[in-house]
Amino acid sequence: MKEQIEKFLDHLEFQKRYSEHTIKAYRNDLMAFADYLEVFYELSDPVQVSRRMISSFIADQAETGIAPRSIHRKLSSIQSFYNHGLKEGWVDQNPAKHIQRPKTSKHLPKVMRAEQIDALFSPEQFSDDFEGKRDHALLATLYACGLRRDELIGLKLKDWDESSGQLKVLGKRNKERILPMGEKLIQLIRQYRSERDRLDGLDTDHLFVTSKGQKMYPNLVYTIVKNYLSKVTTMEQRSPHVLRHTFATHLLNEGANLQSIKELLGHASLGTTQVYTHTSLEKLKDVYKNAHPRSKK
Repeated sequence: MKEQIEKFLDHLEFQKRYSEHTIKAYRNDLMAFADYLEVFYELSDPVQVSRRMISSFIADQAETGIAPRSIHRKLSSIQSFYNHGLKEGWVDQNPAKHIQRPKTSKHLPKVMRAEQIDALFSPEQFSDDFEGKRDHALLATLYACGLRRDELIGLKLKDWDESSGQLKVLGKRNKERILPMGEKLIQLIRQYRSERDRLDGLDTDHLFVTSKGQKMYPNLVYTIVKNYLSKVTTMEQRSPHVLRHTFATHLLNEGANLQSIKELLGHASLGTTQVYTHTSLEKLKDVYKNAHPRSKK
């Protein structure tokens, strides 16, 4: 089974062009399933896997306290693995099809308030050296363009077009999109680049780099964002994705239509973007409760 899993992962990497992060998640899910089959059923042949065995695995995961969302992902990984098996012809049915998923609670995106964003980008928050200018431009790019962390890390110098005020972004599954940049963001990146280009040992064409002139890495971006957000909010979640959620919600609150926000975020479907309507609805509820004379009667 593990041999078929490796072939499937190669297919995702080289044919589907999935990200390293996504492939890692598939690997963890499928290897955990394979280990479970070996331990509890002494089985290593994927063709002999039954619907009951998969249901047993899902039930075991739930009993160990794994979150429903994570269980959903594991089941989706197994379903995708067997769908690939159907296409390749080494299995004639998908035993993971129609297996009931555990119920999940809806988690609305965590969003920063406008005054927190104002505080985040106050000039006094940033030092006047390379790291200060880089961090200011990095945070501004995440918020002003709604980028994912990997998209930010992947930005190249050629992707930033100051003359046209546009940023070219390579999103999930190598899907490219062009985003507008405001004058303030252009100015911040320009100031950062003047510091970047003077670094010793600069050996990459990536836009955002470490103090040693190397390509940024995920943990560093996360740490930078968390440190700055900790200064202005007590939210439990203080990750780059919070700025992406905030970008989308603030646009919606200011009247942007959902289809435009979908294109800016690089979502494959409008359904993914519609989660932000729930966030705005929560804001409307608060406004109603605070302002309507009969809301408390």
